[in-house]
Amino acid sequence: MIPLPVAELISVVRGEPHDIPESPPPVTGPVVIDSRLAEPGSLFAALPGERVDGHDFAARAVAAGAVAVLATRPVGVPAVVVPDVTAALGTLARHVVGRLGTSVVALTGSSGKTSTKDLIAQLLRRTGPTVWTPDSFNNEIGLPLTALRGEVGTRHLVLEMGARGIGHIRYLTSLTPPRVGVVLNVGTAHLGEFGGKEAIATAKGELVEALPPAEEGGVAVLNADDPLVRAMAARTRARTLLFGERTAEEVAVRAADVRLTPQGTPAFRLITPTGCADVTMRLYGEHHVSNALAAAAVAHEAGMSAEAIAETLATAGPLSKWRMEVTERADGVTIVNDAYNANPDSMRAALRALVAMGRGRRTWAVLGPMAELGDESLAEHDAVGRLAVRLNVSKLVSVGGREAAWLDMGAKNEGSWGEESVHVSDAQAAVELLRGELRPGDVVLVKASRAVGLEKVALALASDADGVEGEVAAR
Repeated sequence: MIPLPVAELISVVRGEPHDIPESPPPVTGPVVIDSRLAEPGSLFAALPGERVDGHDFAARAVAAGAVAVLATRPVGVPAVVVPDVTAALGTLARHVVGRLGTSVVALTGSSGKTSTKDLIAQLLRRTGPTVWTPDSFNNEIGLPLTALRGEVGTRHLVLEMGARGIGHIRYLTSLTPPRVGVVLNVGTAHLGEFGGKEAIATAKGELVEALPPAEEGGVAVLNADDPLVRAMAARTRARTLLFGERTAEEVAVRAADVRLTPQGTPAFRLITPTGCADVTMRLYGEHHVSNALAAAAVAHEAGMSAEAIAETLATAGPLSKWRMEVTERADGVTIVNDAYNANPDSMRAALRALVAMGRGRRTWAVLGPMAELGDESLAEHDAVGRLAVRLNVSKLVSVGGREAAWLDMGAKNEGSWGEESVHVSDAQAAVELLRGELRPGDVVLVKASRAVGLEKVALALASDADGVEGEVAAR
């Protein structure tokens, strides 16, 4: 974070000082919401959690070196008291980003946001100091925390923006006004909350509406392969740059000769307005081609050549945990941990990636429920189960309650028999089943919505490579 005098902090958030010393040191470190991460020069934001209240840990944060606490009440240590800590974080982020003068790249989409953000970050950091969203810190708390990590000299700020309703992205863009906005797709994530894809498109399009006009450098990077995204060109004053797997000339950044390597990683010829280059990626699954093209379009706007973009994409890996994270065990079993989140689109992509990685080996799909699908939940879970059968996945293991049972039902209704699809109650039961049946050469995909915690299965199986076979740990 840029050095920020406490008096300036108080003025920006319109807070009331409590127990502030006469000459406090400036805030120079990160803004944190976990007191265990406090360090000298940091600012601790006391947020209420599901089980604990951050105010109860204010003293510990200050003892660890935090200059002050952003709080809603006095806490007995140096504090700036505000009515709403989350709102104050946003106000502070807006102020700091304005002082930085950095180029903000924002992206959104129903699926692929985090993987694409990781690719953009790895490309842009070749052109200058870059700060990007860690994991999926893409809401009204995570986005300000990311923006506040910017320092003097930061050239690029790459921000993932999520939405759970109309107006959410509009608010996030007001905190960190973007110059470049990327919209990946309009899919079925959070379908139950929005009520339909048209409403999702309305929400995602708030990003391009927030961009500055073309004459001021605004650029909307849009997926030409998604009609709802391509139509957003009419909603922005910014210049439009299209990407996609189409070969039409109006698609500026596109792919040709798309294929999968024997290892299941995508390869293609990258075509940009300034040149072409061949790309073979390290990431698994053909769905990463679209993600790579979106990232390449942003890199092109930053002045990178096609050759430099291709070189970086060839070495880029996931920067965020539990996204197609591959562990090759010593016994030849491959564990694919994609358990950070799931929706129908990402489930389908992950299943296809699993089959591509298998190529003659036994494949296991260990799947859990997908959240926030509303009235479509039964149909979507049933469809994923059916797809597993159609793709010839060797065995589907559905984990959890009612929604998981629907996955199993879909597989059986598609023509599977008991040995091909099984439903288990929880993560521990899945681990015990797999430990008893896995054999060298098998490939195991683990995927579910974040709240399910199915990463416990992947982590337990991966640890077996080191001979650890204890109970599934609470992570």
